[in-house]
Parts: sequence; structure tokens; C-alpha cells
Amino acid sequence: MHVVIATDGSKQSLDAARYLRSFSDPESVVSVSVLAVISPLAAVPFATESDSGQKDIEELSFRTAAQAATAQVAELLADWGPRITQQIRSGSPAAEIVKAAKAKDAGLIVVASQSSRASAVLMGSVAHRVLNTATCPVLVVRPGAKPTKKNSRKK
Repeated sequence: MHVVIATDGSKQSLDAARYLRSFSDPESVVSVSVLAVISPLAAVPFATESDSGQKDIEELSFRTAAQAATAQVAELLADWGPRITQQIRSGSPAAEIVKAAKAKDAGLIVVASQSSRASAVLMGSVAHRVLNTATCPVLVVRPGAKPTKKNSRKK
């Protein structure tokens, strides 16, 4: 089976890759595509007057950030067993994730859910869109529970 893991460079995306690795049999997963999607409108960084040439343009590049994100997930999975490839696409994240899965005849898409319920209702989320448009199973990994502060009582 081929698995597509989508990353946006967040901790939640890394956690999703870790979660897949924690329960999936590496012998049943033949290959993994680690995918980052950048918006075509944000593919080229803007230069401002305050930059005055001090920052290297690659440091500002969204493509470079996407490459770093896919490399980080690929490194996490490197000694797991399946063949790992990295891919960067440009376009709508949900649409490109689904297209990549179809192109590879993927048996599973792994995405992290990062939006709050309110923002998902107002704007929709990438995970929600992938879940509703993919033709293969989708594993949506939610962030862990936030630690709660224990109330300390004064005696």
C-alpha cells in the first residue's frame, strides 16, 4: 500500500507521521509520499524595503520551508522500512493532497487536524475537505489534549 502524508511543517503534522508509524506495519506499507502544498499566490516571498538585502532570499522562500517540512517528516520515517519520497505541489492544499493520492493510487492519506471547531465551521479545514473528497481512506490525527492547570487550594 502507498501512503500519502501531508505536512505543513507543524508539530501536529510530525505527530501525525509518528502516529502512523506507531501502529502501521511497515511491511504492509510499501511506500510513503511526504507532501507539502504551497499556495501559488504565496510561492514567491515579498521583499520589503526593511530587508535591504540582508536576508538570503532562500530563507524567505515558502518553497524552501516546504522542502524543510517534507525533509523533517521523511527523516522521522527514514529507518522505518517503506520507501520514502518527498513532493511539493502548488495549489489548493486539499485538492492537491487528493490529486497526489489518486496519482499514486494511495491506500491511505494521513493529515493532521489543527483547526478549532469554530474555524472549521467558518472556513472549512484542509483535513475536512480531504476527508470529504478523497477516494481512499483518510486518517485524521487530532492534536493531543491540552494540559490543564490544576487549581491549588489554599488551606
